[in-house]
Amino acid sequence: MAAAFAAFRRFGDLLTRRLTPSTNLGLNLRPMSGFAQEEASKAAPEEAPGHSYESLRVTAAQKHILHVQLNRPEKRNAMNKAFWREMVVCFNKIAEDADCRVVVISGAGNMFTSGIDLTDMASELLQPPSDDTARISWFLRSLLTRYQETFSVIEKCPKPVIAAIHGGCIGAGVDLITACDIRYGTQDSYYQVKEVDIGLAADVGTLQRLPKVIGNQSLVNELAYTARKMMADEALGSGLVSRLFPDKESMLDAAFTLAAEISSKSPVAVQGTKINLIYSRDHSVTESLNYMKSWNMSMLQTKDIMKSVQAAIEKKDLKTVTFSKL
Repeated sequence: MAAAFAAFRRFGDLLTRRLTPSTNLGLNLRPMSGFAQEEASKAAPEEAPGHSYESLRVTAAQKHILHVQLNRPEKRNAMNKAFWREMVVCFNKIAEDADCRVVVISGAGNMFTSGIDLTDMASELLQPPSDDTARISWFLRSLLTRYQETFSVIEKCPKPVIAAIHGGCIGAGVDLITACDIRYGTQDSYYQVKEVDIGLAADVGTLQRLPKVIGNQSLVNELAYTARKMMADEALGSGLVSRLFPDKESMLDAAFTLAAEISSKSPVAVQGTKINLIYSRDHSVTESLNYMKSWNMSMLQTKDIMKSVQAAIEKKDLKTVTFSKL
């Protein structure tokens, strides 16, 4: 905290000296070049280096923003064996990518996802390599652990993840979006906890995360027991999505606008906020406050505070501030 207090004293000194743009605090006072670069990258998204997948397409949508698309439109973005493996690889790379600050997830084609590709997955799920009950059980436990990690890796990634959902979001699609930080939808979107219709309980995140997302256990139970469709208006009213848009294009525009706004903030602040929000969700208030103290006793010493406060004093947009990579 001593470092933080010293920083606040420096803020006072800066105020009394009536801050000028010449103050040497590492500011980038050339916003137009950055904006022009973002507009150019919007027009022609580039493939993100190191991201080559069978089931996903990852592009550099804008500066500091990656766009992860479920990319099997001919199969309604059904989740095949490659998908369950590639999502883990993809988000582990994103977590370590110092240039990336925000991620947008969407689906290519006419819908977000139809859920598990049963045709591709049946052999792994229904033909375990043993006839011994104990060994089959251990095999399935290992399998489910890997499947759960496919979506838990989104939650573990410190970069905020925005889900942009159009058309159907079925079965494992609900598992996926409940692991995301923010959810936008289109007016034609609908959501189904579909697993009971294929004879099983949802086992990769929906039953654990959906109650905390919408805060209505009765509604969660109804959706999970019946596999009925939740239409867009109900999803908005229940809090599953925070905004609805008339079509996919306007939704993606809004998602990238939001991502750009988030990416303009200090990555130390944003990523610390995500980590502490998730910790707080799963712990008591007292435990979460103690964790926050331990977190900020070091994070308050960041130079990003000085840069952010100076920008506020000078009435400058944070997009003009250059924050170091994290």
